[in-house]
Amino acid sequence: MDVNIDRVLKDFEIIVSYTNTPEKGCTRFSYSAEDKRAREYLLTQMEQLGLSIKVDAIGNIRAKYGDKDKPSIMIGSHIDTVKNGGKYDGLTGVLVGLEVIRVLKEENVQLSHPVELIIFTEEEGSNFGITLLGSKVLTGKYELEDLKLIKNVDGKDLYEVAKDFGLEVENIKKDVLKKNEVDTMIELHIEQGAVLESKNKSIGIVQAIAGMKTYKVSLNGISNHAGTTPMELRADPMVGASHIISHIQKAANEMALPTTVATVGKIDCRPNMGNVIPESVEFLVDIRDVEPQGINFIANELRNKVEEISSKYSLSSEIKLVGESEVVKLSPKIIETIEQAAIEQGYSYMKMNSGAVHDAVMLTELADVGMIFIPSVGGKSHSPEEYTSIEDIKIGGNLLLNVVLSLTCKEDRINFV
Repeated sequence: MDVNIDRVLKDFEIIVSYTNTPEKGCTRFSYSAEDKRAREYLLTQMEQLGLSIKVDAIGNIRAKYGDKDKPSIMIGSHIDTVKNGGKYDGLTGVLVGLEVIRVLKEENVQLSHPVELIIFTEEEGSNFGITLLGSKVLTGKYELEDLKLIKNVDGKDLYEVAKDFGLEVENIKKDVLKKNEVDTMIELHIEQGAVLESKNKSIGIVQAIAGMKTYKVSLNGISNHAGTTPMELRADPMVGASHIISHIQKAANEMALPTTVATVGKIDCRPNMGNVIPESVEFLVDIRDVEPQGINFIANELRNKVEEISSKYSLSSEIKLVGESEVVKLSPKIIETIEQAAIEQGYSYMKMNSGAVHDAVMLTELADVGMIFIPSVGGKSHSPEEYTSIEDIKIGGNLLLNVVLSLTCKEDRINFV
């Protein structure tokens, strides 16, 4: 039994055309016109398969094949993108999941558990600045009143946007996932990194999802003329920021665990003029690791260095934790199941960790969760250059199909037409 890669490629061609930035990558934000068209196409495909379909209060799409009253084997991902993003992030897991169900139906496979395709809404956080929003709502992390406090760049709150999109937002509590509703969740995703390609492996079996802490560091000095203020009389927060940032990179690279990473990707400087000593500098420090001690080590280094540099350069400072997520270990049972299927199919694979968060992790308290990675060429993602080969998509699809088969039926339960 194999997936039909031609059908998957046709689905890709159609969905990828729904973008707000033609010729400049994919821009398909949740609740946008492009999102609506993609949803309509996918819902039509699900209806043609006779699936039991539900769109919940926040816009997550859930479609079951099989006995809808039994705990499901859930597969899927998301279809929203960042601005000028790639074709494959999220969408690959959805379209491969859809194809798996097509094959199960065509081959008349008798299932002991229903297979459920899920399309999570607003995974990227492009609208509201909060990642995994759909899966967080699905698992009860946000309530109705919380949605009214989450606003987009236009100042419209999530409650209002979802309601305008035609969703029955008031049902949010009723739609929260129940404990025994899902048996297993498996998300297939492009790696978004270059590890698999560099190791010449077709499959990554994810063992853990990195935890994260994000800090906002604020440094305040004295703004003055760039030409008339002697160097010894300056209190320059940009100089202080440069020392702190340099130290954090060194600490993550040379002093922390091998799995620890730290990034400063955003800096705000005021007044941000070429001939003026800055008055203030703010920057975000993103720290990630699959081991909590790695995150905590860099956080302590950050606090100590900010204190030291503030004193040295006569700056006032503040460090504020603005976001965090826990390290998540995935199900050993599902890891073993995926590994066994990869061995049986002769696919080269490696066990690895994920530095990016994914919707599947939100379900770990409710079900056995696993993830399958397939290679990203050059490690490119969140950009128009993002690419995963047709062959790797097919390999990932066939692996997912065989994992689902091993979880949903025994040999004597497979009935080929």
